[in-house]
Amino acid sequence: MAEALALRGVSAGYGETHVLEEVSLALAAGESISIIGRNGVGKSTLLETVMGHTTLHAGEIRLAGRRIEGLPPHQRARLGLGYVPQEREIFPSLSVRENLEICARPGYWDAARVFELFPNLKERLANAGTQLSGGEQQMLAIARALMTNPSVLLMDEPTEGLAPVIVQALTGVLARLRDAGGLSIVLVEQNSRVALGFSERTVVMDRGRIVYDGESERLRRDAEFLAKLIAAE
Repeated sequence: MAEALALRGVSAGYGETHVLEEVSLALAAGESISIIGRNGVGKSTLLETVMGHTTLHAGEIRLAGRRIEGLPPHQRARLGLGYVPQEREIFPSLSVRENLEICARPGYWDAARVFELFPNLKERLANAGTQLSGGEQQMLAIARALMTNPSVLLMDEPTEGLAPVIVQALTGVLARLRDAGGLSIVLVEQNSRVALGFSERTVVMDRGRIVYDGESERLRRDAEFLAKLIAAE
């Protein structure tokens, strides 16, 4: 199966500081994976490196077979990377409608399909970003990324800080995106229950390296093994 996204020997960080060390990871077209690990091990840095927001010290990054590590973030987005950052980064002074329209590109995902996933947003079209709840802001961040019609969607801690009922609703949306099959999805998630339930394949990171890349079911079955993988030393 064709690779949607591939990292080979990637070392990266911020300035001279190295956070990722020789990370290699491949994602097939239409595949979804979860990335877990304790705070500070490089999960968010991995997504930021794919998007071009860090300093790449070594390695290569390919999107649909094309090397992109030398491209600025906006060109990577145009080539098919969608990004939902941990801080959401919606435009606070713009309305929901404007947040969606400013990012829209032709393709499967349009306003109508986004509102099928997030009916609350349709009811808040005229509301500014600052007038939305935390859950609604997260929905808007995901909807905005979908409106760019990406081939690969990167999501960084989408359930962080949300109430359990909102987490449950958002988990259902993520499952619908996964099952639709048109996207390759990389989910970074601190909530291991959500992460392991989302994808058949899970990657565990520790100190900037991948220490496990395999079946989520094994980690669900063996809590002791999972704890050892993510335990701080």
